Amino acid sequence: MSFATVTLVFGGLVIAGALASGIAGRSFLSLTAVFVLAGVALGDGGLQVLHFDPHGAFVEDLALCALILILFRDGLEVEAEMLQTAWRLPLRKLVIAMPVTAIIVALAAKVVVGLDWTEAFLLGALLSPTDPVLSSGVVTNPRVPRVIRHSLNLESGLNDGLALPPVLAFSAALAADREFVWWQFVLRDVTLGVLAGLVLGYLASRAVPRATLERSIPAHQRALYGLGVAFLTYGATVLVHGNGVIAVFVCAMTLGIRRPDVRHYFEQRSADIIELVKLGVFVVFGSLLTLGDLFGDGPAAVAIVVVTLLVARPVAVWIALAGTRTDTPTKAFMAWFGPKGVATMTFSLLVLGQGVAAGERIFDLAALVVICSVLAHGLTDHAGVDWIARRTRDEPRPAQGGRRRVSSPT
Repeated sequence: MSFATVTLVFGGLVIAGALASGIAGRSFLSLTAVFVLAGVALGDGGLQVLHFDPHGAFVEDLALCALILILFRDGLEVEAEMLQTAWRLPLRKLVIAMPVTAIIVALAAKVVVGLDWTEAFLLGALLSPTDPVLSSGVVTNPRVPRVIRHSLNLESGLNDGLALPPVLAFSAALAADREFVWWQFVLRDVTLGVLAGLVLGYLASRAVPRATLERSIPAHQRALYGLGVAFLTYGATVLVHGNGVIAVFVCAMTLGIRRPDVRHYFEQRSADIIELVKLGVFVVFGSLLTLGDLFGDGPAAVAIVVVTLLVARPVAVWIALAGTRTDTPTKAFMAWFGPKGVATMTFSLLVLGQGVAAGERIFDLAALVVICSVLAHGLTDHAGVDWIARRTRDEPRPAQGGRRRVSSPT
């Protein structure tokens, strides 16, 4: 497959996606789903126009590039969201619901699919984060109560970075070309990654002039500054044998906390670049899928989808929000709208390049969950918004001067 073929196909898909974006926004299929399905149709399981080596450098490099951009953007958004008053619900879901989700999925993968424990927990880690792109129709809809929108938005923005260390650890433990020692991973990859992120984020925040920023640096150059910081952080950390993607996430949090002005310009100007990289990931991800591989484990693969979407997420959210006085409709809504998407796709592509013996099997199981999630959550977002808006509207109001009923914490 030539480079010209790739550019022709991708350029055509971007044009078609832009022209059809209005229709996609009013239908149950998001552009994410459209690009994934286009990849399936043009890839090994369809017309075979696109063919990528799942273990090749291109797939791994594309996944890393997407991770750098997505994690940097997510890290920059931490401060803006954390300064909101309603932080308890997303914090509980990040600290409690994510690990519980991963554990339930891992248990199912061990019992139903027959993966060994390390492989099962790798699959659980891959399927623990939620997707901000697929949930955007919910978190941006003003009919959804603000506390729910804030909780889902912050959760999906941060859980990519929190899911990354276990994904990397389990992948390294399963890699055939190296011996995994957990304390070396913690001391070298994680510790060096965090320290490099803190130092480089601090230096990046000091390097930009404050008083003269508006006059001396054009807006688009400020956004490019952020992109440069992201890639420099990754490269510098890898050169000192730390984990570059962890460093990128920590660097972005540090920079965003110290310099909200940089965060503002990056969010305004970098969206198109990040969108293009994500669309590329969607196409490559879809092109690697075939119907036979997706259902290679038969009913066991379907069982993983059912457990992930209908058991693991709801149980984890209910446990995480226990004792918060959150009402049942709010719990149910947040339990369902935890779609799997960009992070799972990108992490799964990364696993393919790590030399994991069961990497393709794990990739196919995660891919089936993502596709089912894209369809299921796309089909139900409008109905879900109508349902929670109606339940909120019908909620009894406190009498004048009476005691106010608290439905969810702030």
